Amino acid sequence: MEATFITQLIIAIGLSIFSLMFFLMKRLYPQKQFPELVPRLKTWWGMFIIFSIAVFFDPIVSLISLAVLCFFSLKEFFSMMKTRKIDRQLFLWVYLSIPIQFYWIYTDWYGMFIIFIPIYVFLFMPLPRIFSKSTIGFLRSLGSIQWGLMLMVFGLSHLAYYQVASPEYGANLVLFLVLLTQVSDLIQYLVSKTFGKRKVIPTSNPLITWEGLFLSVIATTTIAYFLYPYLTPLTLTFGLISGVLISVTGFFGSLTVSVLKRDLLIGERPAAEIKSESYLSRIDSLTYTAPIFFHTIRYFFDFM
Repeated sequence: MEATFITQLIIAIGLSIFSLMFFLMKRLYPQKQFPELVPRLKTWWGMFIIFSIAVFFDPIVSLISLAVLCFFSLKEFFSMMKTRKIDRQLFLWVYLSIPIQFYWIYTDWYGMFIIFIPIYVFLFMPLPRIFSKSTIGFLRSLGSIQWGLMLMVFGLSHLAYYQVASPEYGANLVLFLVLLTQVSDLIQYLVSKTFGKRKVIPTSNPLITWEGLFLSVIATTTIAYFLYPYLTPLTLTFGLISGVLISVTGFFGSLTVSVLKRDLLIGERPAAEIKSESYLSRIDSLTYTAPIFFHTIRYFFDFM
């Protein structure tokens, strides 16, 4: 517990330094805008507070907070879709899957947790549309809803299962994961925005450059090297692999959510507005890093 307290104190200091750096960068680079950094900083502070409460007080707080996070993430995703009345009726059924998914987590029923959304919800979703005798836009509507469920609920809900799967290490593993994910995002953004030149995939995310991606992998792996002995029971080799894994998969998560937003919004709003859709951009990387890191350490280690 002492190591956890010291780590979280260091994180709080780090967040304060990053916040200060942001305001200094605005003064040093007045010609550059950082529209995505303000909401990201607010989200990082919010996550830090939530996970601090979960670690030092009651894990139930973490479960409830993450369920709320899934709800608002899914709600914003649905707000981007072209919908009809029958789709909005289906949304009500879909929202019910969130408390059910978290109930499986609370009861530690791993088998149902892992198949409930990919199988049972997936097979149930067409039924309201079928019985309503509505076939127009059937595939695109259900496909979009399933994408939202898999990323915003199934993917993010893994954050809650860490503590159930490993009561001893779970909270610290989540802290380790979230910290590295957000650091990777921050460095990618700052480096790409300030002096990055070569875009990685401009059609998907025009912000991220190869310089930002490369430096984020190096920095995230370095931080993982210093943090893994205090926050995780991982080996040195896997501690380093975790830094690379989290940084790279977070990048792909960010790209995927960015492409989904563009597909849903293009033609409906200007490109500038697509960039400013901020809530999903704050948790996009976690939709990939949370499940991939979870299942990787579950496969290689017996403490999960």
